[in-house]
Amino acid sequence: MEYLKSVLTASQRAPLPLIAALALSTLVGTALLFYLGLFIVAPIPRAPLRSEKRYRIIESNGQASNEKQLPCWQDKYDAQKQAAQRKGDFSGDGFEIEEPEVFMSLVVPAFNEEERLGIMLTEATEYLQREYGESAPKAQANGNRAKRKDAKQTASNGHASPRGQRLDAWEILVVSDGSTDKTIDTALQFARDMGGKAASCIRVVHLRENRGKGGAVTHGMRHVRGQYAIFADADGASRFEDLGKLVDASKKIEDAQGRAVAVGSRAHLVGSEAVVKANRSFLRNLLMHSFHLLLRLLTPPATAAVGDTQCGFKLFSRPSLPYIIPYMHSEGWIFDVEMLMLAESAGIPVTEVPIGWQEVKGSKLNVLWDSLGMAWGLAVLRAAWGLGVYRRS
Repeated sequence: MEYLKSVLTASQRAPLPLIAALALSTLVGTALLFYLGLFIVAPIPRAPLRSEKRYRIIESNGQASNEKQLPCWQDKYDAQKQAAQRKGDFSGDGFEIEEPEVFMSLVVPAFNEEERLGIMLTEATEYLQREYGESAPKAQANGNRAKRKDAKQTASNGHASPRGQRLDAWEILVVSDGSTDKTIDTALQFARDMGGKAASCIRVVHLRENRGKGGAVTHGMRHVRGQYAIFADADGASRFEDLGKLVDASKKIEDAQGRAVAVGSRAHLVGSEAVVKANRSFLRNLLMHSFHLLLRLLTPPATAAVGDTQCGFKLFSRPSLPYIIPYMHSEGWIFDVEMLMLAESAGIPVTEVPIGWQEVKGSKLNVLWDSLGMAWGLAVLRAAWGLGVYRRS
């Protein structure tokens, strides 16, 4: 007690400038320690391994191919920027992503999904082949064969390429995220069972080490060839038939550069029979609403206004990709939010589209721990971008 009194007495005798200097140095030191700590905990993704930039397909003879080099639009885009910067041009203007080769690219992140992947791929390929296939699709359930759209016809969910030509064709990139089961074999066998030219439209990529869903999606998006690119969860919970809605919505909001993001949303299903039947626990609903509140508090306005940031069904027009994918850091569950934040900061139009959805068993999400991890990841993400640990360069 006597010691405390002596400290107080000494402080009262200290000159005011000295007290102010001590307070200022304490604040500055605390800020520097916080920034250093943020720099340490903010995730920095590892560069992809050389083997991870390769893929396998099923050849026309039914055999799995040797590994082939994946085309990478981002490598070429980055090369343009680096060449310009060597000449002293740091404006970031005038760089263009290479033109698409197919109309639709689907990226499927898959970690130990041998049980569920085949069901999802069945729904996806049936839709893609029917809408964008270069050859007549197989007979439908009613026994009738769908007529192939004429190449000069503009379909309701079609689009003209930059050269004015109607793009058909599609591709699927199954990104096995360090799977230890038969996910890769399942994907290749599915393609083998499809047969014909469509079999070669399924490309299988193997990440040697698990990176997380966000890392797998980002990796796949670097290598898409489509005019539009969508990622979809391997569980098949989102109704793939709704892809046309996202394409139509994207076309309506595309800016002068052709940039747009269409977000599949389950927000309209909250409280509906589909969700009630899922028997969601009180804890899960509580954590969901808490996370949405945190989103509104920590994210910029347009991102905060999205009703369902975590739905694994998001579509990107090709010109929007260079403004988002090269700057991704989050590789866990929170990566969707970073995508939307990057789109917002680049002025890319974003629209939310209601889609069909159903609860699918086998989720790898640990409700409690992953929710806490998402909250922590969101806080780190917002601070890292806000304080300049992450920056566009």
